[in-house]
Amino acid sequence: MNDTQIKTLEQVRQFLNGVETIDLVIETKEARYAWIRETLFRFRYRQLGKADKGLLLDFLHKVSGYSRIQVKRLVKQYLKTGKLQRRQRTVKGFTRKYPPEDIRLLAHTDELHGTLSGPATKKLCERAWACFGQTEYQRLADISVGHLYNLRRSATYRGVRHHFEKTRSTVSSIGERRQPQPDGKPGYLRVDTVHQGDLDGVKGVYHINAVDEVTQFEIVCSVEKISERYLIPVLGALLEQFPFAILAFHADNGSEYINKHVAKLLNKLLIELTKSRPRHSNDNALVESKNGAIVRKHLGYVHIPQKWAPLINAFNRDHLNPYINFHRPCFFPVVITDAKGKQRKTYPYQAMMTPYDKFKSLPNVEQYLKQGITLKQLDDMAIAISDNDAAKQLNEAKLKLYKTIFEQKHRAA
Repeated sequence: MNDTQIKTLEQVRQFLNGVETIDLVIETKEARYAWIRETLFRFRYRQLGKADKGLLLDFLHKVSGYSRIQVKRLVKQYLKTGKLQRRQRTVKGFTRKYPPEDIRLLAHTDELHGTLSGPATKKLCERAWACFGQTEYQRLADISVGHLYNLRRSATYRGVRHHFEKTRSTVSSIGERRQPQPDGKPGYLRVDTVHQGDLDGVKGVYHINAVDEVTQFEIVCSVEKISERYLIPVLGALLEQFPFAILAFHADNGSEYINKHVAKLLNKLLIELTKSRPRHSNDNALVESKNGAIVRKHLGYVHIPQKWAPLINAFNRDHLNPYINFHRPCFFPVVITDAKGKQRKTYPYQAMMTPYDKFKSLPNVEQYLKQGITLKQLDDMAIAISDNDAAKQLNEAKLKLYKTIFEQKHRAA
């Protein structure tokens, strides 16, 4: 580039104002660096005042085509080393830790388990790698919960996964109004009813949901109606499915549970009956949260005729209940007491586990088992199949169940 006619700062100022002209021909980056170095040396940049330095920087910026920030970086390098050399390097960018096959595997896992929360899904990946030796989960087992949600928002993930009735209050002297105090012991159940909708004034099937307060061990049963003729046999079968002895039965004030027939059944089994207190909406919050996370998620809201209750009950017994107790991770609260004695619950990821793992972690757990049931039997059930295989069997059985119900429903119509 021919700029020999510019020898003074005044000529630089005239050039910037459009008075002076020079031939702007700088072919290569190396030539630009050489020209900047020669210009800084020619005008003795180190000895200039602040205003003159700014003027010269404007000149270098305009002629070289570099940004003002880049020009300052180059000048700083010149002042520090007395040289101006390109530090050319090839940047390959960030290496992807989780390739597309991991994202597709995450989508497949979410499809099997119904898109659980991030921590629960991370726990499933950890169990798949550590407990069941599924090597494809090795990278996902170490993923952070935050980045798991990032993968769910990725294009690869999205490309793979393309009326309630209020419970009527009743007044009854049966059952004591108080909150159960399990003191870390299993066997204190929270129970609620979930209705499978109405259709043209015809009631659908009812689901009985019972959750142990300490271990979150859960049993779901289905019944045609909530009268004693149908409910009492199903309640007996429900209590029988728990591997540990039941000590208390807590429900809201619904008449399906707070009646003499249920009280008689529980008294016969030496089970204490309690009911929710007024203005204490959290008394039965655990089972109500499970109504949405388990019952509604897997059985939905659509009306199912009452005659299908036995078939749904068999599905619950053979597939849904084993899955949620042995293969589905849950959060468990950890109570922290501050200096003032106030307690608050936290739900750390480290405390997440399946209900059976929580039961097994209790001290002297064998003392709670029912007669004839051993930990070895329960361990065999827990590791018989992997979490993903259990979810796959559950989904296949669910698809078969609904196909049977709705094919016959449309055929009858």
